[in-house]
Amino acid sequence: MSTNARPALFLDRDGVLNEEVNYLHDPRDLVLIEGVGRVIADFNRLRIPVVVVTNQAGIGRGYYDVTAYESVNRAMSEGLKKDQAAINAWYFCPHAPDSGCLCRKPQPGMILQAIADLGLDASKSILVGDKISDLEAATAAHVTGVLVRTGYGLEEEQVLRKTQPLLSTPVYDSLSRAHSALRSCFGFPTVDEKDL
Repeated sequence: MSTNARPALFLDRDGVLNEEVNYLHDPRDLVLIEGVGRVIADFNRLRIPVVVVTNQAGIGRGYYDVTAYESVNRAMSEGLKKDQAAINAWYFCPHAPDSGCLCRKPQPGMILQAIADLGLDASKSILVGDKISDLEAATAAHVTGVLVRTGYGLEEEQVLRKTQPLLSTPVYDSLSRAHSALRSCFGFPTVDEKDL
């Protein structure tokens, strides 16, 4: 690992950046979660790469194709522009859950590929997700995992609390609610959201 390797903010897409829609593939159904643009814009300014890592089983199951997936990403990028925010890199797994691939979370393949491609420091990076599989992928890639209660997060938190009563995973209501804590983890001063 290069001594110049940078940390990154890894984000799951559906349920973290946008409202959960079962097999989202039509840009008309895209609704960004309040505050995500401001958070991403802040990390853009801090030169922390923002990398999306998302399972897209609908492709493997034949519900939609890569073109439809990419059309949602383009719409998301357009929506983020109003906050001067940008995703630095997109990684997706197109495989169905039973494919045995190494990229579908909870496997760490997408994260490890991004680390290799972008020269990132896993040990200083953070992944924010709304599912236990996101946290498991983060652990497997030696990245810190954070759970948000948007998307499936509230339900997943209840499962975690039953299986891990002394839950050590940080949990926040949303990406914007996690913002100050994420800044602190990256070594930056915390901020009041209204100042952004």
